[in-house]
Amino acid sequence: TRRLPATPSRPSAHPYISPARPSLRFRRQHGRAATARATSATPPVFGDTLLGLYEKERLGLSRYADEESREDVFWETLDADLQYWTRSLRPVQWYPGHIAKTEKELKGQLKLMDVVIEVRDARIPLATTHPKMDSWLGNRRRIIVMNREDMVSADDRNAWATYFSSQGIKVIYSNGQLGMGTMKLGRMAKSAASTVNTRRREKGLLPRPVRAGIVGYPNVGKSSLINRLLKRRMCPAAPRPGVTRELKWVRFGKDLELLDSPGILPMRISDQTAALKLAICDDIGERSYDFADVAAILVQILLRHPAVGSEAFRKRYKIDVDSDCGKLFVTKLSVHLFNGDTTQAAFRILSDFRKGRFGWVALERPPT
Repeated sequence: TRRLPATPSRPSAHPYISPARPSLRFRRQHGRAATARATSATPPVFGDTLLGLYEKERLGLSRYADEESREDVFWETLDADLQYWTRSLRPVQWYPGHIAKTEKELKGQLKLMDVVIEVRDARIPLATTHPKMDSWLGNRRRIIVMNREDMVSADDRNAWATYFSSQGIKVIYSNGQLGMGTMKLGRMAKSAASTVNTRRREKGLLPRPVRAGIVGYPNVGKSSLINRLLKRRMCPAAPRPGVTRELKWVRFGKDLELLDSPGILPMRISDQTAALKLAICDDIGERSYDFADVAAILVQILLRHPAVGSEAFRKRYKIDVDSDCGKLFVTKLSVHLFNGDTTQAAFRILSDFRKGRFGWVALERPPT
């Protein structure tokens, strides 16, 4: 039998095959950023089989899934880790004498409010809300202001906005230092209490300014927010808790009156994980906690945090992180920079976190 001549092989015009594109379902579920990350994670494929393309796509998406699972595990186990780490520490408690007087006066003034503006720290929104706030407000309109929005990521902001929106609570992100969100807050406060003057007109009464009370924990930025809203320094403000010590009414135009109030805390903080977060974010008096203990736990949080990790400590302090133990790192940093003074080393770590030296880092995510 005569054998036919072999067909000469044609050289491929495109020897490089680009990485497989993630599926339409993946792109819709995770968005453009995730798609770009998954695509870039897939190495170039040299071959002419679809099996190779599918395998590379599977590997790329599994890497992304592993990253997402690590982040989910971190947030799911964070509170349990904090409870374990704080068991042997001195309880964090802080209740200055002026708070008891302020709380009594504030509860009387809340009855006169048309709308209440509750300011929280965007890094720890749950830890910076008073456990009795809901019972004090009742059915009164409330606006939540998430201050220090520049210190959390866009993903954190979106997650909390979705969480509060599902509960029917209006949320504004602001930056009291730069004045971002203040004008929107003024408009929303007037709009939320617009029905007050409508009812007054129906009763034959003259309209009056809307009364808005600004409440929250110490050092969350209440007075700075009012000063930015008024565009002048009407309320004393400083980056430490306990500066405002008395209630003060201020006028914003002809339509809005604001009540600046001192920070209020529970007489006894039963949730020590929340108390620790207050200490880390400087929302509680420094005399209530030990710097070295709090900084050590902060190091352990950031080493596990998906947005930080050990590399951030190496770049910041130019020393290696030998273990996950925060106390060992604080001691090592004290020898490296402060002649063995652990208090100074701990204060440096806390100060760097509060100034955003480790990036946009939140310590809480919405409960699932």
